[in-house]
Amino acid sequence: MRVESMSPGARWLYALKPASWPKVLVPALCGQAVGAAVAGRISAGALAFGALWMIADVAFVVLLNDWGDREVDALKRRMFPDGSSPKTIPDGILPAHALLLAGLGAGAAALLVAWGAGAALDRPLLLPLTALALLVFAAYTLPPLRLNYRGGGELLEMAGVGGVLPLLHAYAQCGALAPAWLAALLPGLLLCALASALASGLSDEQSDRAGGKRTAATLLGNAATRRATEALVGLGALLWPAASLLGDAAPPPWSVAPATAVALCFRARLVRRSAAAVTNAFAAQAAYKRELHRAIWGGTTALAAAVLAAGLRAGRGAA
Repeated sequence: MRVESMSPGARWLYALKPASWPKVLVPALCGQAVGAAVAGRISAGALAFGALWMIADVAFVVLLNDWGDREVDALKRRMFPDGSSPKTIPDGILPAHALLLAGLGAGAAALLVAWGAGAALDRPLLLPLTALALLVFAAYTLPPLRLNYRGGGELLEMAGVGGVLPLLHAYAQCGALAPAWLAALLPGLLLCALASALASGLSDEQSDRAGGKRTAATLLGNAATRRATEALVGLGALLWPAASLLGDAAPPPWSVAPATAVALCFRARLVRRSAAAVTNAFAAQAAYKRELHRAIWGGTTALAAAVLAAGLRAGRGAA
């Protein structure tokens, strides 16, 4: 890719990284689906809020993450000039100040959307939940906390992606802060989010270590991080059918079985690719993470669809 020939629109599209959006969109969709299942109907207003909010939130996260990581990204480009795709700031695709201003503007837009939807949908907690979601990310990558550098960033990502996002979107649909069905499924979602967070550091292991970041990959090494990733995604998928044994407090077993089957199928493929995904084997690591994403995103999407069908079929009342 020749950076100098890119149009302004292409530069911003590249900076927004659409391929990474499902990491945030899928758990939000799951929250919407479970909330609608609990309510027994789909709220078009909540769906509209979810779509607008997610555009703003994804832009906030992606742009400010690049701004916060600009120094270690530049270090990785120097260490491995041919080992990764161009980085937004170090490779001159967009200047740092443009990403900072656009990211902050996107965060303000997310707050504004939540305020408006909270009034329109009678969901007063949408604004504080949005503020919590933005603060979780700020603590992850922005000063002064920068927990992705100090240590514990993966746990913070687990809480934000696997917990706050589905809770916020379920609340938008049904008006319950922690509807029983979502509470039953949340442990599995949290473990899958943690698996994704651990694996995201594999390709940056050496540059992150050189840049002073404390991640699972820099502290435990490549092999231990892969083993933990594979264990977490498998356990997360198995917790969904286990949760269905809780009776009325959880979705019926038939609605979670497809999600577990999808996740475990792709986990098996993930394990087969594991041995090749060693340190600095960037192509093999990318293939490894594709299977992980298929396990998590495919399993969670199947979970959302089947649980929604179960809730609408049962005609459940609001939680």
